[in-house]
Amino acid sequence: MQLLQVVNMFGGDLLRRYGQKVFKLSLHGGFSCPNRDGTLGRGGCTFCNVASFADEQRQFHSIDEQLDAQLGRVDRAKRYLAYFQAYTSTYAEVEALDRLYRQALARADIVGICVGTRPDCVPPRVLDLLAGYQRQGFEVWLELGLQTAQDKTLHRINRGHDFACYQRAVTQARQRGLQVCTHLIVGLPGETAEHCRSTLERVLAAGVDGLKLHPLLVVEGSIMARAWRAGRLPTLSIEDYTVIAADLIRHTPPEVVFHRICASARPPTLLAPLWCANHWTGMNALYNNLLERGGQGAALGRAFQPAEASFPARLPVPKPHFTV
Repeated sequence: MQLLQVVNMFGGDLLRRYGQKVFKLSLHGGFSCPNRDGTLGRGGCTFCNVASFADEQRQFHSIDEQLDAQLGRVDRAKRYLAYFQAYTSTYAEVEALDRLYRQALARADIVGICVGTRPDCVPPRVLDLLAGYQRQGFEVWLELGLQTAQDKTLHRINRGHDFACYQRAVTQARQRGLQVCTHLIVGLPGETAEHCRSTLERVLAAGVDGLKLHPLLVVEGSIMARAWRAGRLPTLSIEDYTVIAADLIRHTPPEVVFHRICASARPPTLLAPLWCANHWTGMNALYNNLLERGGQGAALGRAFQPAEASFPARLPVPKPHFTV
């Protein structure tokens, strides 16, 4: 719970609004990606694990089966958000999306839905569909994978869209009252801390309700993996990520909810940086920095005010036994 005292984290936000813990259950809707099948592009984003897609498709189960399996492992909550996470979860006909989403929303313990997708895959009919669920009383989050507001970088990592496309998607979503969460990556090739700050400023100017922030992960099966093995792709140290991410958090208004501020993966899927193999390494480092130098909104003179005023002691940060 320590981070809840310096950052407006999604878990704490849900706890305040619902009066109890609400967990996200990740679902695979069997979607593909238009940036792979030729509709918008070929090869996918350079950071994406292309090899895992076929494996996940073979292991795909029905929504009810996936929910039952996850509910059997979660005993700390009684209410949940259905999170359609894998790949482009709006990449289908609206009628098919409606059938799929409703399978999850039909469960009595599901209070809402989070849909991960791309800015170029949210046509008006899809936004209308999501807005309809919200009018029925469900919590709805549209999660847009942007990664950066720099068009040069978007082209370099083969995203297949520009920042203007993201701006249009956000405008149309917010016109319908939808909550938007934007995904950002720190440490993309060629980007500096100044690029990251510029991205944050442009995203905030476009209007956003939530943010997901994490370092660049080099994973097996990605195009970036080849560049990393050839020594052409540096990755962030935990110290560098902590400094940049904490600065972004301090420049974020306190009302914006952080759904994530770091990320982890496990070897052998994770190639670099290896400090991301431990989920708490980055989280603890960020907490210590924010506790000492000011939490969310501090740089704007609008510091986040947690429900509890007391701060716990500084947390130990595990030291990796390796360098990347």
